[in-house]
Amino acid sequence: MSNFNQICKEFEQLDVSNYGVILAEKSLKILPALKKISNDGLTGASVYATFILGAIVADGKVSEEEYLLCYPLLRVFFGEEINYEYVKNTAKLLKPQSRELKKCVDGMVDLLGQISEDLKNDVIVVCMMICAVDGKISLKEKNWIKQLIK
Repeated sequence: MSNFNQICKEFEQLDVSNYGVILAEKSLKILPALKKISNDGLTGASVYATFILGAIVADGKVSEEEYLLCYPLLRVFFGEEINYEYVKNTAKLLKPQSRELKKCVDGMVDLLGQISEDLKNDVIVVCMMICAVDGKISLKEKNWIKQLIK
């Protein structure tokens, strides 16, 4: 992640049709690895769900593109009852400067320290893709992602 702004631009310009494929491919690697390092398997899934929700709400608002991209994963994590309104309400609770989101990010950063560098990069790529799906990674989103890179 040495040239952060250039990588952001590449994701902003990525053809949207490729997002789902890449997200699914990365998730197939990430989720089992996170489950493996957790004692009960559930912690890994909930942490990955937190990464996804964190990326969706990183700029303080939820775009429909972000929601639609992540919907299949969110449904796996939260079940049939997940919907756009639920995610928008979650965004209101997890404002970028809130204690809750800061606490979540701290936990996510701790977890990233326990996994391989390749897997950490995959998680960060997923977060960047979610942030970029609407065509722009905002400054707030960039700052949120940079916290994960540390």
